[in-house]
Amino acid sequence: MRSFILGTDWGEDCDDVVALRLISRFHKAGKAKLLGVCVNTCNVNTASSVYGLLNTEGMENIAVGVDKSVAHLALDARYQARLAKYAPDKTNDDAEDAVRLYRRLLAESEGKVEIMEIGFLHTLARALQSEGDDISPKTGMELFEEKVEKLWIMGGRYSHQGATEFNFSRYPEACVGANIICKSAPCPITFLGWEIGSQVVTCENITEGDCLYDVLCDWNNGVPTGRESWDPMLCLMAIIGDEQEAGYSAYNATVSVDASTGANYFEIDPSSNRKIVTKSHPDSYYIEMINAIIK
Repeated sequence: MRSFILGTDWGEDCDDVVALRLISRFHKAGKAKLLGVCVNTCNVNTASSVYGLLNTEGMENIAVGVDKSVAHLALDARYQARLAKYAPDKTNDDAEDAVRLYRRLLAESEGKVEIMEIGFLHTLARALQSEGDDISPKTGMELFEEKVEKLWIMGGRYSHQGATEFNFSRYPEACVGANIICKSAPCPITFLGWEIGSQVVTCENITEGDCLYDVLCDWNNGVPTGRESWDPMLCLMAIIGDEQEAGYSAYNATVSVDASTGANYFEIDPSSNRKIVTKSHPDSYYIEMINAIIK
């Protein structure tokens, strides 16, 4: 069974919650193993709300890490207080430092691990650039080279050159982190761009009484409408493990990000171990597939 770590900007949007719901369903079915959740944002309810969602899914033992160094970043977390009620005994003090959790999960893994990143890349970049410590004498680069099979990243915009996208450009830290990961990560990367999920609206089948219904209400000012599905699309592609099988055409390409602006650039290159994707099916194909999993 393939093992995954999820990186998320939990609280910046509600599609992160949908993505964790989706991953949980595969984990419980024995089709994928979630090792931990590393959050690259931080506010008072960050850890408790992640633990809360995991508790509703019967996954209380999943490790959670929070990058407390970015508590200064602006964060609209309308649904976090509600989810935190499902883990009333948890605070950020109960979560590991996110960089340490990345290092620990990689060091302890007997086999290769894949990382799904649906948020900002500064925390992952810090893990990549980390030095040896009490967890492992190996540097982050050495751990990635030895233990990371592949990165799956929701980030960038590949409709035109020099585009900016939220995960790569929202904060100065995000710009720098995206630059580092695109340039230095030693493992293959598949990117799913903003344009892929911008018209794929899921969750309209979620009914009252489901905590995800409440999350959607909180996010949409009391109205339980659906949400664009960038993050669940990335995670589903990663779990399926093959871009074509998941419903995409994949193109090997170099991908770079301007560390000052977050603008991303790409060039088709058959020799590159990076890939960008386009959809092979109508939006309804992805909507139906995701809705069937998360309901």
